[in-house]
Amino acid sequence: MAARHILAIDQGTTSTRAIVFDESARPVATAQEELRQIYPAPGWVEHDPEEIWRATVTVCRDALAKAKLDAAGIAGIGITNQRETVVVWERATGKPIHNAIVWQDRRTADICARLREAELEPEIVERTGLLLDPYFSATKIAWILDSVAGARDAAEAGKLAVGTIESFLLWRLTGGKAHRSDATNASRTMVYNIRHQRWDLDLLRALGVPFALLPEVVDNAFAFGTTTPDLFGAALPILGMAGDQQAATVGQACLEPGMIKSTYGTGCFALLNTGATMVRSKNRLLTTIAYRIDDKATYALEGSIFVAGAAVQWLRDGLKLIAKSSEIEALAAGARPDSGVYMVPAFVGLGAPYWDADARGALLGLTRDTGPAEIARATLDSVCYQTRDLIEAMKADGAAVGSIRVDGGMVVNDALMQRLADTVGVAVERPKVTETTALGAAFLAGFRAGLFPSLESIGESWALDRAFAPGEDSTSRDRRYTGWRAAVQRVRS
Repeated sequence: MAARHILAIDQGTTSTRAIVFDESARPVATAQEELRQIYPAPGWVEHDPEEIWRATVTVCRDALAKAKLDAAGIAGIGITNQRETVVVWERATGKPIHNAIVWQDRRTADICARLREAELEPEIVERTGLLLDPYFSATKIAWILDSVAGARDAAEAGKLAVGTIESFLLWRLTGGKAHRSDATNASRTMVYNIRHQRWDLDLLRALGVPFALLPEVVDNAFAFGTTTPDLFGAALPILGMAGDQQAATVGQACLEPGMIKSTYGTGCFALLNTGATMVRSKNRLLTTIAYRIDDKATYALEGSIFVAGAAVQWLRDGLKLIAKSSEIEALAAGARPDSGVYMVPAFVGLGAPYWDADARGALLGLTRDTGPAEIARATLDSVCYQTRDLIEAMKADGAAVGSIRVDGGMVVNDALMQRLADTVGVAVERPKVTETTALGAAFLAGFRAGLFPSLESIGESWALDRAFAPGEDSTSRDRRYTGWRAAVQRVRS
C-alpha cells in the first residue's frame, strides 16, 4: 500500500482528536475523546498528562481503523496542540511530576506582578513579542519547580524535561528519544527570542527556568522523530508540528502578508500574517511566529481571547440552560433584539487587547423579562464583540482588513457567522474544511513527506464554503459595540 495519507493529531483544550487526511487534503476518518478539566482552585486549570497520552494513542488507532489503513498507508504524522499548556516530566521514566498547567490558568498572576514591578516587561516584549502575563508558559514552569518537592534541584541536575503538549507527546511517541519543540510553540513560552530564534538565556535566568529542561527548537516541517513500532504496528515518521493557532493559519492558507484567520474553539484567536516583518503592536497585540520553514520565519500579529466556546460550555454545564452546545443557536434566536443584555466572559481574566488578569465575568443589563434566550444571545454576541476588539486593534496597527477566514467548532452556526460579519463590519469566509487546525498539521507533515510540493500548493487547495457579508447599518453596529465597551469597563473597574 502506497503511503499517501497523513495522520494528524489535534490535542486541544477540551478534547483529543486524530484525523486521517488523504493526499488531496480531504479528511477520511476522525476519532475524538473529550478531555476532563481539573479546577484545583479558583482561576486554576489543569489537565492530566497521562489522560492526554492515553487518549492520543486511542484516537490515532481508532482513526486508522475507521480509515481502513495500517501504518503502511501513512506517510507521516502531524501534531498540533493547545499552546502554552506545560508539562514537566522525569527524563528517566517519562512520568510527569505534576498535572499539566493549562494556558487558561491564572495562578502565576502574582509572579507576573513582581516581574512587572521589577520592570522586566519591556525586555520581554522586545525579545519575545509577548506581554508579561500568566497565559504564557514560563511562569507556569517556575511555579511547578518551586511547588513540587525536589523539582528545582532535579531540574538543575538535568533529570527533568519540560515541554508544551506537543513536546510531551513527541517524547512519549518516540519512547523518549526525541525532545523537540517547533518554533511556533517555543515562541509562546515567554523565554524564546523570536528575532534570534533561540532560547533567551537572560530571560531564562530572570524567570527561573533552567536551560537544562528545555527542548531543541526546530522548523514546523521537520523530521522530529519516529514512533515506537508497538504503537501503530510500525515506526511512523513525525514530520509536522505547530501550535493550534499557527496550524490553523496554515490550514486556512493565510500564507500572504495581510491575510487574517480567526479560530473559534475554547477561546478565539485571530492571526494577521505580516510576512518577514516583525510588527510591534501599539495596541497590545502579540508579535509571534506564524510558521518557520527552512529556517525562515514568517511572523504574525495575534489577538488572543481566552473564552469563546468555553462560555457556551458554561451555559451547558454550569447554568444547565442547554443540554448540548448545538442547542444554543435555536435558543438565542428567541431573544428580544433590543434586550440590552451583555455578557463579558472574563472567567479567567481578559486577553487582548485588555490583558487584565483580575477581571471576572459578568452579565449586565438584566431586567425582569431577561430569560435564557437573552443570556444565550449575549453569550454568542460576546464572541463577536471580542473579535471586533481584535480587529479594531489590528486596524489601529495599520492593517487593511477586508475579510476574515474563520474556522473551529463554532463556525458551523450560520446565525453566529452572520452576526459576526454584522458586528465587525467585514466579510466572514468559512472554508469547506473547518477543522483547519488539524489540516494545518497535516499540510506541514505532508509538505515534509513530499505529498505537497510547496506552500503555494497548499494555498491552492483552500476552498470556500460560504461567505457572510455584513448587512447591518453602521449606526446600529456601532451602538451595540459601544454598549459592549461600557460593559467591559464595568468589569474591569
